[in-house]
Parts: sequence; structure tokens; C-alpha cells
Amino acid sequence: MVQLLWTLLVLLIIFRESVSQEVKCYSRFDNGDCDYLLGEVTMEDCCLNPHYGYIGADGKCKFCGPASWSEWTTWGSCSVPCNEGVSQRRRECQGQGKCTQETTPRQLRKLTLETKVCIEPDCCPEQGQWSKWAEWQPCSVTCEKGLRKRVRTCTEPPPRCGGSCDGPSEEEEPCVVDRVCPTNGGWSNWESWQPCSGTCAREDLPRPTQRRSRSCSNPPPSSVPPGDECPGLGSESRTCDELPSCPVNGNWGLWGPPSSCSVTCGVGVNEMLRQCNNPAPKHGGLPCSGSNKDTKVCNTKNQCPVDGQWSQWEKWEECTSNRGKINCRKIGGQQRRQRWCKHTDFGGLTCEGKITDYRPCFDIKYCFFDGKWGEWSEWSHCEPPCGEGAKRTRERKCIPDLSEYPEKIGYPVKAKAYFEGRPDVNCTLLKDTKESRACINVPPCDT
Repeated sequence: MVQLLWTLLVLLIIFRESVSQEVKCYSRFDNGDCDYLLGEVTMEDCCLNPHYGYIGADGKCKFCGPASWSEWTTWGSCSVPCNEGVSQRRRECQGQGKCTQETTPRQLRKLTLETKVCIEPDCCPEQGQWSKWAEWQPCSVTCEKGLRKRVRTCTEPPPRCGGSCDGPSEEEEPCVVDRVCPTNGGWSNWESWQPCSGTCAREDLPRPTQRRSRSCSNPPPSSVPPGDECPGLGSESRTCDELPSCPVNGNWGLWGPPSSCSVTCGVGVNEMLRQCNNPAPKHGGLPCSGSNKDTKVCNTKNQCPVDGQWSQWEKWEECTSNRGKINCRKIGGQQRRQRWCKHTDFGGLTCEGKITDYRPCFDIKYCFFDGKWGEWSEWSHCEPPCGEGAKRTRERKCIPDLSEYPEKIGYPVKAKAYFEGRPDVNCTLLKDTKESRACINVPPCDT
């Protein structure tokens, strides 16, 4: 019955989200990312395989399998560059259906966002101040127009803790030297290459050549004051290496028959191959352009197996013994808890592991013990995780003295014993058993 309901739920969600809407179907889903595109099919056909992912009109990669929580992201950077702030991490529900029945924004935010206090070094950035501008440096040229510059340093005072000075550290301005500059000669553009001295290369003769030339006229060198002549040569030649035997460019042959579908369930691909042999390239001819392989989406219309997923363990049952009453006695018993393998369908794998778990225990509910105060717990995460009024807390508890109980019990193999039930514990009175502090610099909640 559970499997049938799960299948109906998946189909209902798919139908509601998109009726025959085509999506990009991927054969791999990895924590919110889709990889290995298969092609465009309907979302219903893509999700015949619960391990696949797809991208629809919203551009977001979604999982075809049952709903489950993603991994938590790494903790983000601190909300302030120095002193005390907060860091946050997030997770999201991926897959078909819901990960929780909680519906209010506050309830969902608590499941998808965590905030903790972070303390950066106390040294906050401080801006520095510029020194006075230095004298102008000499002009960059010895004749006519150039540039000169001056500089200043960020030293009065210098910045601290990663600060800086606002504005540039140097500036430039035009300058003029009262002297006419000589004009050096410049080459014109190369003329076009002349035709090759032959149309093809012969093995019994030198390769054909071609020439081109240029003139020292762009500009010509000045005479008063005298300018330099153009460096280099005014003509050059080269061999016509591009004249091989008559080339034959390659051309593709016919596509071969498509291969069988790459999968036996859900959506896969057919592959077709072709050869560059119609004709094959010869004498330096160009090879065939493009790929020798082509793929097309194939749909088996078969539902893929849905592997089982363990539910959360149920609560431990009461500590009992077949030897009768054990409450407040140093007689060991046993506790049991159970979980269930959900969602298995279409021949999918059942969950690995045991459905029932046992552990040795002592029943200490309502028993009286002397006790002592434990150490302070670690500070909790900030609650609420965003917005105003966030706080963190820690506490210490009155711990019962259980030293007279054995640490391990059981037969034939002994194991660590657990204590079930809440006893009455007597500790000396303390002023503070719980503390809370405000979390500062907490980002506002997303709207």
C-alpha cells in the first residue's frame, strides 16, 4: 500500500507541474547539479528513472527521485570584517514531494537555514592619508610634446588592518619641449604578394617563389633635422609551400544503423557512426568536418527500479526484562526501536541493514539519585537564524551519580548499557543554570 501511494504521489506531482511539458533530461543528479544531458523529453518520461534529473522552464535542476534533504552548504563568510558577527549555511529539499509537513515560513526557515556566531580579528580596516604631491618629473621627451608625472605616498598616516588611501598615487599632464623633432622614416604597408612562379611543386625543380615590396614613405625621413632611414629591407621573397599535389578533400559516407538504446529503462540514447570515406582525403586534402558520431534520445517507456530508503528510527521503547520489575534496580534489561524501508518499487533494491535495533539498558525513571552539576554545554546556533531578536543559549544540567551501575551488561557478549527514563536528581542550588546572549550583525530574512 505504501509503495502504491508513493507511485501515485510522484505521478500526481509530475502531472500538476507540467502536462507533457518538454524538459532537458540528464542522466546524473548530484546535490542540485544536473550532468550528462540526454536530450529533451517530457518530464514524465525523464522521471521513469528515479536517479535522473531535469531542467524545465525555470532553469533549475530538479531531482526525479523521492524528496530528501540536500547536504548542508559550507559555512559562509562572517557578516562583518572584524569583531563579532554571524555565519550561515543552508540546505534545500530535492526530489518529488515534500521533505517535511511544516508549512509556515518560520518552520521551513528553521529546517533550511542555520546561523552561528563568528568572531573575526579585532583590527578593523582604517583608511590612510596621502602625503603632499612630489615635484613634477622631467618631460618624457626631448623635443616637442610629451608627458610628465608626479607621485604621492599613502603615509600620512599609513593605513591599518587592510585599509588604503582613496584616489590615485600618481597623475600626469602634457608638457612641451621647445625643439623640433626629427622625422624618422616609416615603411608603407607591404604590397600584395606577386603570383607564384609556378602552379604546383615539382620534385625535380626548386619550389616556386613569390615576391612583395614596400617603400620608405610613411613618412619619408626628414632632412632638417635629419631623420633615420627605415630599418630592414624593401622587398622579400618566399617559397610557395602551399602548392602540393592536387588535394582531395574528404567527404562523409552514409550513417550506419543506430545502436540499441543505452538503457533498459527510462530515457537513454541511440548512437550512429559514419566514416570519412566518400572519398577519403588525399594529397593534403581537408578531412571531413564535424563529428563521426551522432546521438538521439531513445525512450524505453519502462519504469526504472526505485530503491528503498530507510525511515527515521522510531523512539526507543521502554526498558524491560523477562525477569520482572527492574525499575530503580541494578538489573539490566533491553530496549528496542524500529524503522521501515519506504518507497521500494518496480523491482528496486530493498534497504540494507536491520529493521529492528536492540540495546542493553537500566530503567531509572522516577528513581532518586544524588547528583552534581555538569560543565556548560556549547553555545547553540542563533535562533531565529535571521532577522531581529536572534539569540544563542547554553546550559548545564544536574547529572545523577550512576557510578554504582556497571558500564557494560549482557550475555554472552557485554555491551555499553544505556539509562532509560528521567530520574529525580538532587543537586545543590546554583544561581545560573542557563545563559543566553544576543547574536549581533545577523542578516535580515529573505522576503
